[in-house]
Amino acid sequence: MARGKKRKSEQGPARKWFWRLVKTGLIAGLLATISLVVAVLVVRSSLPGFEDLKSSPNGQMIRVLDVNGKELFSMGPSYGEWLQYPDIPEVMKAAMVSVEDRRYENHPGVDPIGIARSIQVRMQRGHWAQGGSTITQQLARNIFLNNNRTFGRKGREILLALAIERKFSKEQILELYLNKVYYGGGAYGIDAASRRFFAHGARDLSLAEAAIIAGLVKAPSRYSPTADAKAAIGRATVVLEVMQDAGAITATEAAEAQPASVKLAPEPRQNSVRYFTDWALPQLELLIDEAVEPIEVWTTLDLDMQRAAATAIQSRVPAGAQGALVAIDRDGAVRAMVGGTDYVTSNYNRATQAVRQPGSAWKVFVYMAALEAGYSPDDTVTDAPITIGNWTPRNSGNRYAGDIDVRTAFAFSKNTVAAAIGNDIGTSTIANMARRFGITTPIDTNPSMVLGTSDVRLLDMTRAFASISAKGVAITPFGITKVQTMKGDVLYQSKFDGSRVLVDPWVAAGITDLMQTAVNTGTGRAAQIGRPVAGKTGTTSSNKDGWFLGFSSGLTTGVWMGRDDAKPVGGLQGGRAPASAFAQFMKTAVAKRKVEQFDTELVLPEWQLEPDEDELFGEPEDGIYVDENGMPIETGRGIEFDLEGGEAADNPRLDQEWIDSVLGRGADPAPRRPEPAPVRKPRPLPPQNQPESLLPETLRPEGQ
Repeated sequence: MARGKKRKSEQGPARKWFWRLVKTGLIAGLLATISLVVAVLVVRSSLPGFEDLKSSPNGQMIRVLDVNGKELFSMGPSYGEWLQYPDIPEVMKAAMVSVEDRRYENHPGVDPIGIARSIQVRMQRGHWAQGGSTITQQLARNIFLNNNRTFGRKGREILLALAIERKFSKEQILELYLNKVYYGGGAYGIDAASRRFFAHGARDLSLAEAAIIAGLVKAPSRYSPTADAKAAIGRATVVLEVMQDAGAITATEAAEAQPASVKLAPEPRQNSVRYFTDWALPQLELLIDEAVEPIEVWTTLDLDMQRAAATAIQSRVPAGAQGALVAIDRDGAVRAMVGGTDYVTSNYNRATQAVRQPGSAWKVFVYMAALEAGYSPDDTVTDAPITIGNWTPRNSGNRYAGDIDVRTAFAFSKNTVAAAIGNDIGTSTIANMARRFGITTPIDTNPSMVLGTSDVRLLDMTRAFASISAKGVAITPFGITKVQTMKGDVLYQSKFDGSRVLVDPWVAAGITDLMQTAVNTGTGRAAQIGRPVAGKTGTTSSNKDGWFLGFSSGLTTGVWMGRDDAKPVGGLQGGRAPASAFAQFMKTAVAKRKVEQFDTELVLPEWQLEPDEDELFGEPEDGIYVDENGMPIETGRGIEFDLEGGEAADNPRLDQEWIDSVLGRGADPAPRRPEPAPVRKPRPLPPQNQPESLLPETLRPEGQ
């Protein structure tokens, strides 16, 4: 009896403690439940409405359009048509529920069985390897949270899921999920995914296609059909097996689905347009602040011109070489940009990034500086051997023409004349001219700089020629004309500023005169397109670089060709492949534009004008025949000559009358005695502005 009483007394306190713990647990559980219910109700009251959730995007979508409104491509998230629940194919609903949340219809937003299984795997492997999230939890995470796998984030996810289930119906939740979840390739929602991967809307999804899309949710990048078709098909096969196991489809339907036979949409080709967009789109950061709402970016690119530019480069570039082309309109709008022969194999943009020597194309700055300093196209200069310090430049073929005019020296790209002019006016003056016209790369001032030894970018050179085409007004290349929201609200609109004048119009007219002659009679003859063209060739030593830059009908185009490793390329003279590519492109680019004559009439300033009565009267001199170097020859005597990139010709008559006829300036059939009037003759700059010249007397402007 004593022992029984003792046991009873020992069990009494134990029972008391047990029931205390039970009561405490029940109270704590009740309080936790109340707290959870209150929290869920609070969160539920703060959730956006169903329509608000439908309209809120997950990131910014950018549609990029050409100048005519043709879509070039889309970047960022893509959203297809919003499909209401009744419009979503049943196979899509069944596939998603089967593979992601089989007990979707029965749980309150959280699946205790799935969570327990996920925790068990976490304890076994030491890391999260299996998800226990329901469709509702995934929706909460996609809309309101991030993908960090922490207990704090998981707790908020569970709370949101419970609140969502209290606020929306199961149909609404599944509709939101299927229209907002990310499926890879920038596609949000099943319609965007269907269009991205199968080239049709989600309303027409087959069972196999639905299985592929349902399989993407687990790992959009790994199972993307465009990234790894084999992995996507394998994952879709697993989805079909799960659907069969869940009773959503029969074994026959699963066997007949055949994911491997699904026709995938072709991957958009990374063509030459990307050279342009890679250059233009970073400018958005400087133009607008909008970073959330979907926007449309209207660019300056003309898709038809871009295709013509890519074709011209690909068909004209020598084997083993690369090529680049930039076309700029009269207001600075970049209409075409090609940075290489193939963007897929090389996205390096040689139009905007590469720096190469321009060769004789640099002479536009030499001659503009000369015109501004007092030279005129009709001045006589001497093409003869010259040594400046330790430098002795030479002409192609070591041929020298003697006394010729400035126009002829430019047309035939005489190196010795350019060197003499540079020595006369100063290389720093030429460097200043290049800087004025937009050359941003370092410029040396050694005597040889007149032959284009300083590295430049094609875009900068083309910009300079565009400013010449604009009669000396500064042109700034740009790629974006307008940015607006999808609702039509304009966020940015480009404006042309033509207020900055780089040189006087008569200087621009003079260099245009010279460049027109170069195309019609000189080294740039391959660039002729049947309408007025002004331009300049450029070839560096050993044919490492070939250039042609010119303009016609308001469009300026620059072409560069060469190897990336700067090795010589046979036949790469600027007057050959680059000029031919220019002509091929421009014939298409300006075909619908009005033919425009150049304004090459030089209205010289007063200090360059002086009357000369001897020039007002008397009969004009008879024209003489000269060779390509401007040397007199006997009538009928054939002389072969080699232009830069040109071919031999016989008996070229290169006097001024012949040049005027080639340029279409016209003349009266019979010479008429001119009326007395002041005659424009170049005079030197005032003495205080004239550098001491080392040129022979015949190379100095008249009167110096």
